[in-house]
Amino acid sequence: MTTHDTSKASVLDTIGETPLVELDAAPGAVPVYAKAETFNPGGSVKDRIGKHILEGLLDRGEVEPGGTIVEPTAGNTGIALAIAATQLDLDAIFVVPDGFSVEKERLMAALGAEIDHISGDGGMAAATERAHEIADTFDNAVVPQQFATPLNVEAHYHTTGPEILDALDGEVGAIVIGIGSGGTLTGIVRAVREQVPDVHVVAVEPEGSTFGSLLGDDREEGPYKIEGIGTHDPDVTELLEPAEIDEFLPVSDRDAHAEVQRLATAEGHLVGSSSGAASVAARQVAEEIAADERDAPFDTVVTVFPDGGERYLSKNIYGSFEEWEEKS
Repeated sequence: MTTHDTSKASVLDTIGETPLVELDAAPGAVPVYAKAETFNPGGSVKDRIGKHILEGLLDRGEVEPGGTIVEPTAGNTGIALAIAATQLDLDAIFVVPDGFSVEKERLMAALGAEIDHISGDGGMAAATERAHEIADTFDNAVVPQQFATPLNVEAHYHTTGPEILDALDGEVGAIVIGIGSGGTLTGIVRAVREQVPDVHVVAVEPEGSTFGSLLGDDREEGPYKIEGIGTHDPDVTELLEPAEIDEFLPVSDRDAHAEVQRLATAEGHLVGSSSGAASVAARQVAEEIAADERDAPFDTVVTVFPDGGERYLSKNIYGSFEEWEEKS
């Protein structure tokens, strides 16, 4: 797998080229590989879009150096945008709904960002409205809109997808990735399909999320604790093309939490709940391919571990399920 073997001029140059790691618990006939995105400088997959989006907005003249970005975010995207802003002469303001990881918020502030808190009742739609209100008070400000900008997809089309193809010599059988904004899955799938047109694509969501309704699946809306993926409003993102997805696969909070703990104790992966959900789904898909219950062009499954578990310690992610559920 790719590594950083030369000196870098900026922290932005260290983004990407993360390791692709085989999981021990996958069926032997169909290995599962996880892209370990915690190796990025901000500790998550969102570092890729933070850099690409801000560079793109500056190139287009949608914001000028010395300007301000205002983004509704629960954390990882904010951290990523804040890192990029420090290097690109931009200020950052983030609208953060209540109820998300306090570690993420502290990291955003440590990077110099201003935090604007709002109630979590209105979800990201209310946070987005507030972000535009704030941006309108500045002469030189922009709302990057991770859920809408094609720059999100482009970041993964140009980096994550090609990295996966290179690491597996193009032999990608199935892509199984959690869905939040949809940019990670969409960008990776579009890059991989240029070499593997019939790659099998599974989008992962928590039980209680309603993304599956985009493919006509019955979904009962309900609460869930898995952070960073899922929605109660499938129209929240403009980046998904349902025709590019073969299935939406729901994972329960309990199964995701158990997998977070198994990954830590058995395999040394310190990851968040969205990674746990992705691992559960990826292993299931691999087992079904091995049993000839799913078709895939190659006997490999790829997933993404978006971030690390250390930013969820305040939510007792390594405690009992009941302790984590209560804190989340």
